[in-house]
Amino acid sequence: MREADNQQAEWLLASTGQLRPIEPIDITELDIRDAENVEPICMSIDPKSLFVDPLYQRSIGDRGRRLIRQIVEGWDWNRFKPPACAYAEHNGQTVLKVFDGQHTAIAAASHPAIGEIPVMIHEARETAQQAAAFVGQNTGKLAVTPLQLHQAALVAGDDDALTIDQVCGRAGVKILRFSQKTFEPGETVAIGAIASLVEKRGAMRARIILEVLVKAGMAPILAPQIKAIEMLMTDDEYREAITADALVDTLKDSWLLDHDAAKQIALTHKWPFWKALAIHWFRNTKKVRPATGRAA
Repeated sequence: MREADNQQAEWLLASTGQLRPIEPIDITELDIRDAENVEPICMSIDPKSLFVDPLYQRSIGDRGRRLIRQIVEGWDWNRFKPPACAYAEHNGQTVLKVFDGQHTAIAAASHPAIGEIPVMIHEARETAQQAAAFVGQNTGKLAVTPLQLHQAALVAGDDDALTIDQVCGRAGVKILRFSQKTFEPGETVAIGAIASLVEKRGAMRARIILEVLVKAGMAPILAPQIKAIEMLMTDDEYREAITADALVDTLKDSWLLDHDAAKQIALTHKWPFWKALAIHWFRNTKKVRPATGRAA
């Protein structure tokens, strides 16, 4: 049946008020393998007996507490989603750890009228398996930050996450587990920009680029800074005219002035901020030879 015929049939079905049955789709071209792991089981559990693992789940902050209070105040079983759990060893005892749904579990534990909740228990005893399950269940969810997903992927032994961690370690970059108000030189929460840099430029080139920002004492290292240095050290128009050491000298102790100047350049030329920042830094960096670029 053609797509148009399918849509017309669905419209006719909806107009009569009939229910639409669940039917399999055509899977003839799929490479189907055995399902990974075993199917979970559902059990009713006292939420106060559950645990969370700080290795891949951050603690509850003010925003999380507000969300939990909202869940408690407006508790509705029709909106309830069972937390995903797995057995683990803790202080010589077997316990259940929540790897997805800790806000729901805490709300249930806080509600005076709720003694037990259903949970889905998965076969994932190892922390790495639980972290991998956390990544799988939360990838694409807006409520879960890229920093949380990176930390969970790191615990799970994901190759890309391990490469990023190694690159940052060698460059002197410290990836924080969550954003904060004050930062030390070399600290960052720009995991998305770093991941993109490593994927695009490779581990060695990414490390060299990040080292410039570390040596310049950036606190924190921001995504526009990463993209700006990447452009200056990889683009043929700029990379042969300057050195990494010269860039470090330019960047030291000048971030606030550089930020304001780049904003003005971005407004004037309608450029992205990171590009304007790169041009500003290039103009102020000592050249090793006359530059052919228009921004010299």
